[in-house]
Amino acid sequence: MECLTLGVCGHSVDVVAEPGAPAAGDGEAMRAVARDYRAFARREARGRSAPYEALAEGVAEDSALVGFIASLPPAKRQPQLVFAAARYLLGVPPAISGLHDLVSGSPAELLQVILARGTQTNEPARCAILLPALAQLPPPLALIEVGASAGLTLLYDRYSYDYGGHPLAGSDPRAPTLRCRPSGPVPLPARIPAISWRAGLDLNPLDVTSEDDMRWLSCLVWPGEGDRAERLRAAIGTARRRRPVVHRGDLRTDLPALAAQAPAGATVVVCHSSVLYQVTPPGREQFAAAVRGLGCTWLSSEPPGIVPGTAMPATDDQMCVLARDGRPVARADSHGTWLQWLGGPPG
Repeated sequence: MECLTLGVCGHSVDVVAEPGAPAAGDGEAMRAVARDYRAFARREARGRSAPYEALAEGVAEDSALVGFIASLPPAKRQPQLVFAAARYLLGVPPAISGLHDLVSGSPAELLQVILARGTQTNEPARCAILLPALAQLPPPLALIEVGASAGLTLLYDRYSYDYGGHPLAGSDPRAPTLRCRPSGPVPLPARIPAISWRAGLDLNPLDVTSEDDMRWLSCLVWPGEGDRAERLRAAIGTARRRRPVVHRGDLRTDLPALAAQAPAGATVVVCHSSVLYQVTPPGREQFAAAVRGLGCTWLSSEPPGIVPGTAMPATDDQMCVLARDGRPVARADSHGTWLQWLGGPPG
């Protein structure tokens, strides 16, 4: 039996794991896993990744696979992580037969990857969600991203953008063009704001120069999602030409020290996208208090209600709420494909 400390985008927990060990209250845990995988198939993968929709449905009907997943620590049972770990070992997106082979033939190896890794998806297109809000702030900007992963969503000024025919050229001609469909009174900028300083914070930063780390990052892209894999490869190339700095640290406690390094005269912005939902509610409150104590601008893109004061009806399970200092300003797709500004004058 092994005790491990796991990091999830800003907090750590100790878990006890044993390959193939029955979960506590295993019947209840297995029912919960089957239910969660069916929900993932129908509410998240459907319309976005047909292979993962089929795989999740298949897992939910397979007692051996459900039993293995139910034996994992609760924080490690999510389909995105289990499927990415299988892909990491298989070299291809898993089908039900490949996942079966791993669980029956190499359960300890699969367990090791699941426990060692996390869902550190670093989708560069999320920059298109926050950019209009960033452009409303006085430049130059000093950016701090929490849960930064490999730092690909710190590179706002290097990417180019296309907001439904409204183009913006970034500073790196080889960087990808991020396409986002705007609706409502989106304050589309005339130019990308100047960024004088940037830094990330993550419990387990991924290194863009590490082939293994970038292999893991690519395994987190779902099969069948259009040009996401190609965009990720181009963004990694962009980051390798001028590597962003991502510090190892806890978003609940290490943010003030990092913010103190921002240059004088810059507008300090703390930002994050699809990160805080993985932190416990007390951890979110602790983080929110730390941000507010800095007196900076806080931009967040998270599922509804994750940031206090941002609860609203969701149009689908991929919807996030873009908020400035805890006040909702827009709805957005979690992967940056669309942005709907809320009514009223922007700002």
